[in-house]
Amino acid sequence: MNTKNHQNKKLAFFLPNMFTALNMACGFGSLVLASQNRLFEATSILILGAIFDSVDGRVARMLGSQSSFGEQFDSLSDVVSFGVAPSFLIFQQSLSDFGRLGIVVSFVFMLCAALRLARFNANINKISSAYFQGLPSPGAALAIIGYVYACLAFSDFADLSFIAIPYTLLYGILMVTNIPFYSFKQSTWVKEHKRLSLALFFLWCGLVFSYYQVMFALGMLLYVTISLVNFSFRKREFGDVIEWSKD
Repeated sequence: MNTKNHQNKKLAFFLPNMFTALNMACGFGSLVLASQNRLFEATSILILGAIFDSVDGRVARMLGSQSSFGEQFDSLSDVVSFGVAPSFLIFQQSLSDFGRLGIVVSFVFMLCAALRLARFNANINKISSAYFQGLPSPGAALAIIGYVYACLAFSDFADLSFIAIPYTLLYGILMVTNIPFYSFKQSTWVKEHKRLSLALFFLWCGLVFSYYQVMFALGMLLYVTISLVNFSFRKREFGDVIEWSKD
């Protein structure tokens, strides 16, 4: 019995970390593909990484195997997949046209992602689970993914490469702000409208599947806009939710 329990504990520890490793593998694969100028494949594999990233934490909670090791490993994996990989991807797509400025801008995005994840680990028990403190790094990466998809699909848009500079900086800076972004983990509205929420989710999936060239960028723009408007009108209500403890 003890042997069986020990094996179950090992399996519970292994499964979520396996998904985390797969997420990191997707980030590394994206870097390799982007270096070969295979930008569509490099972009698409990051979406797979985001799926793995969304699974590992849920598996850990389901199995009751959350650990400090898992949290740190997950953040290191996210730095690769949602920091290094998208910054190199946007550099290859548009920012390389600007020489040193492009290098600096892509580095700023990567730096902001690393700072965002380090702050998350430091404040993991101090921030309400209903909100993210700053834009989550997978969301910022999805914004970059949406931009690259749009460039690959529409040559006229790709020619407007100067847009990549403010676009990349905006999503990088949003990651390190104290602005609360809704996490949907404890959404009262979702709990009260389960059927509608499920219908909207499938509608969103259908739109992404049909119009992926624009839906990732538009979806993140809508999420950011709603979050910023919500923060502007309800700033006083958030209180300590947006406070970055320095302890």
